Amino acid sequence: MTSPLKRVILIMGLLAWLGAHGATEADAQLPPLSQAPAAPKDPAALPVDGIAARIEDDVILESEVHELGAFQLLSDGKSKPRNELIRELADQWIVRGEANTAKYPLPSADEIENAYQQFVKQFPSPEEFQKRLTAADLTETAVKRILSQQLYLAHFLDYRFRAAAQIDDKELEKYYNEEFAPQLKARNEPVPPLEDVEDTIREVLVQRAINDRAEKWLDDTRQRLRIDIVNERSPS
Repeated sequence: MTSPLKRVILIMGLLAWLGAHGATEADAQLPPLSQAPAAPKDPAALPVDGIAARIEDDVILESEVHELGAFQLLSDGKSKPRNELIRELADQWIVRGEANTAKYPLPSADEIENAYQQFVKQFPSPEEFQKRLTAADLTETAVKRILSQQLYLAHFLDYRFRAAAQIDDKELEKYYNEEFAPQLKARNEPVPPLEDVEDTIREVLVQRAINDRAEKWLDDTRQRLRIDIVNERSPS
């Protein structure tokens, strides 16, 4: 994941897209704990809540930045720099505002619980998940809240841009011949005929198109907003 939007769709909306991209359980395994620096255990060492950024007439709090970084630590084994975390939160703010205006429905309790269970399964064991959860200084409740929010944002982006994400047969064949088949051959796996995987490939390409359109929309919207990042306060 390289951009804030893709983090919304692929990490924060992680579980929905893993299936669409045909990831196996092995592909979905997360980085080992050794790649993740231990979170500080002393509560006094954690950032004091305050304003991290001002966006229009609203604010992004330091606690939000800390929690997103902690979730990245849990899911990726590392977190991004503060400015990148703030940009991601600003992008979420944009999408959430549009979704709220459209009165887009929140995910159900069953969807959230399923997302959480699938997220936990990406770890080698429930015990490893709990170990990583503690190291990231997160709680199960916080993870469910983050997953709920990211499902909401990812589903709204799908709702908003899917109708325009039309894929023709030439695009299907191009992906099959230039990406899908070569990847399987490189792993010495059999290549199924196109007609057997057409629906899966179409969904992958639809998701790409949704992502591209949403990124352009976010880029355009961000340029029209007043976003002021507040310098992080040094520990006293």
